[in-house]
Amino acid sequence: MKPSKKCIDLVKKFEGCYLKAYKCPAKVWTIGYGHTGDVTDGMKITQEQADILLANDMTEFSIKVSNLFKKDIQQCQFDAFVSFSFNVGIGAFSKSTLLKKFRAGDIEGAAKEFARWNKGGGKVLKGLVRRRAEEAKLFLGQV
Repeated sequence: MKPSKKCIDLVKKFEGCYLKAYKCPAKVWTIGYGHTGDVTDGMKITQEQADILLANDMTEFSIKVSNLFKKDIQQCQFDAFVSFSFNVGIGAFSKSTLLKKFRAGDIEGAAKEFARWNKGGGKVLKGLVRRRAEEAKLFLGQV
């Protein structure tokens, strides 16, 4: 599966685009739309490079999310999982109660799990509260 425009728009909205490297609340060097691979202090990129990094990151996370499922899932669920795992990491997602509840068929319970992932650097962040609410809506097909 591939992420839809809704997924990419959600990631862009909440990650924002930064053409100069910065440390996110979790103290990880970040650039573009939340890209964290090979980012160093003082690094700068162009808008075109930010768009390419995002496309590559979305492809990478789409593959990683797809590999967690033996059967097809709904596009809205896939999109929410790609956005979520891009933000928290595929390792955290793969071990999450959210994924366990989804696999058990507890869709409502899984949707509620998004809200628990609202901290960055140990603190509740308003942006993450809003992002998780939108990911849960997307997951339930309400976007």
